[in-house]
Amino acid sequence: MRLRTPVVLSSLAPFAAAVSLAFAACNKPPPEAGASATQASATPPPVASAAPAPSAVPPPAPPEPAGIPAPADVAAAPADAKVTASGLATKVLTPGKGKDHPGATDRVKVDYTGWTTDGKMFDSSVARGQPTTFGVGEVIPGWTEALKLMVAGEKRRLWIPAKLAYGDHPQMGGAPSGNLVFDVELHEILSAPKTPDDVKAPPASAKKTASGLAYRVLTPGTGKEHPTATSRVTVHYSGWTTDGKMFDSSVARGEPATFPLNGVVKGWTEGVQLMVVGEKARFWLPPALGYGDKPQRPGAPSGMLVFDIELLNIQQ
Repeated sequence: MRLRTPVVLSSLAPFAAAVSLAFAACNKPPPEAGASATQASATPPPVASAAPAPSAVPPPAPPEPAGIPAPADVAAAPADAKVTASGLATKVLTPGKGKDHPGATDRVKVDYTGWTTDGKMFDSSVARGQPTTFGVGEVIPGWTEALKLMVAGEKRRLWIPAKLAYGDHPQMGGAPSGNLVFDVELHEILSAPKTPDDVKAPPASAKKTASGLAYRVLTPGTGKEHPTATSRVTVHYSGWTTDGKMFDSSVARGEPATFPLNGVVKGWTEGVQLMVVGEKARFWLPPALGYGDKPQRPGAPSGMLVFDIELLNIQQ
């Protein structure tokens, strides 16, 4: 599945790394503004050796994972498969023990195998021996719809029409075309952070700075030092618009972000300097301290923004 490009806190530039043939990357770069998120370090020249060069015998290539045979019904969904309004057909192979279904902002841990309708396997986490974790809303539409039907522990077969996959003429190099069949086992649901009750406006108990930034401490920290405007910090964060829509979250991705405080939106630069390590705080950023009412960057959230930030580390 092609994972959709996520929102980045400042530059909103995509930052992708391939996971497998069926998946494209969903990891976000740190919320740095403007400049590129990372710079490649220079590689030192190789050191000459006085020893004679050995015979050039390349090591044997590692064996490719064995293909998993296609199911007997790979060519078309059987009569007992359930078909949704979109055309997605599914059939439960093993019932799950969970009760909750993944939401659009949740992440899931799954094992899967995919075939084209002629029985050719094109991707499999099972063959690689390693489950995959990704966001429910970051994959092709057929997967997003199917995952929302499942519970933890369930294994389900999906017959995904081309329009809900990569299409008949995929734009992504190497992607399989036409209708696709997947066996998916949902191991775990990694729930996204819940929308705060006070997301619409800061409560009376929130403190307010001269710039208009409002904040309140959710969990006191254990550190004593505050970062400066030029410090690099490591944080976990989640961001919402005031209508309760989450637009970004390192917590949901399961990976903290590290960035310089002078490379983010103004509300972050000011707010994080008020914190100490171990502290978790909620910030209400007026438009002037965020991306504005009419952001210049496509996809950037507009208006007042609300962030929960946990300061994990300071690198002065």
